[in-house]
Amino acid sequence: MTAKPTAPPWPDLPYADWQDTCTTLHLWTQVIGKLRLAYTPWLNHSWHVTLYTCARGLTTSVIPYEPRPFEIVFDFQRQVLDIATPDGGGLTIALKPMTVADFYAAVIAALADLGIHAKIRELPCEIPNAIPFSRDHEHSAYDAEYVNRFWRVLLNVDRVLKHFRTGFIGKCSPVHFFWGSFDMAVTRTQAEFPVFPIS
Repeated sequence: MTAKPTAPPWPDLPYADWQDTCTTLHLWTQVIGKLRLAYTPWLNHSWHVTLYTCARGLTTSVIPYEPRPFEIVFDFQRQVLDIATPDGGGLTIALKPMTVADFYAAVIAALADLGIHAKIRELPCEIPNAIPFSRDHEHSAYDAEYVNRFWRVLLNVDRVLKHFRTGFIGKCSPVHFFWGSFDMAVTRTQAEFPVFPIS
């Protein structure tokens, strides 16, 4: 009996091979991240705006929109954007090659179908010469294989950073994904009480 092959823990992700997909995905995560920014109460250091790795991809966690909270997950296993509400409502959008403008329109329409009339500022953050989402017909590449590899790399980075933050007695952020800069981060700061030397 042959053992089932397992995926490498750190899959190859040469930037040149997925650069266009990376750019498109970055902009898509900004659309979803800005929804979290718009409807989640402010938290120090902007920790309220981030996305998180999960068993399927990247999640907003629950966004406390009134009267109907919702969660959005980039499901990089099934290659869908999954929008769900706690009362059992939900819609999916296929993740496939499409322009940022089409992705943005599909997300806003799906939310409206769920009774969520969301508005966000359309200009991407931390990107030079950015194009507003609804007018971006330039970026449309999407290679599902490389996106899946990217997510698996993020899972490993998440594991390493969570281990890094353990045992630290000072203030520490969650391990989270900043969609503006498109990277994982964890922040540790000095404990807010005096430390006296042992004599």
